[in-house]
Amino acid sequence: MTYTKDIDIEYIVPSDEEREESKISSRILSPKVQRDHPLSFRIVDEKEQDTEEAIVKLPAKVAHLLLDILVQMAEGKAVTILPTHAELTTQQAADLLNVSRPFFVKLIEGGEIPFSKVGTHRRVLLSDVLIYKERTNKAREKSLHELAELTQELGIDY
Repeated sequence: MTYTKDIDIEYIVPSDEEREESKISSRILSPKVQRDHPLSFRIVDEKEQDTEEAIVKLPAKVAHLLLDILVQMAEGKAVTILPTHAELTTQQAADLLNVSRPFFVKLIEGGEIPFSKVGTHRRVLLSDVLIYKERTNKAREKSLHELAELTQELGIDY
């Protein structure tokens, strides 16, 4: 298994103008994005007086990703893109999971998420953190579903 060098995670926080542009763009793009169909864009530089245009063909997965980015930015959420093979520090991974760093260190030391050591520092792969997050989300959803069923069986209203 090869690891990449530590990376700095840069979150893009949209301005009010970017939020509005993202909202408009996502509304236009949304009906055009289809599963397994590439999407072509005509690119025009608004600052250039030249009328020359370029056509860019995006693979379907990239078009979906672009739409997801626009939707998140339209909602004012910070966005970042990382390769799944990126190495994260324990603090970066804890932030991603929205847990404290000491709690995250207990997770990795307990074998919940694989890690490596670079000198004295622990590193985790983003892909491993995302797998853990998906696994815990599924377990949480299952528990909530079972609780809802039990509530219905017992006739408890809230």
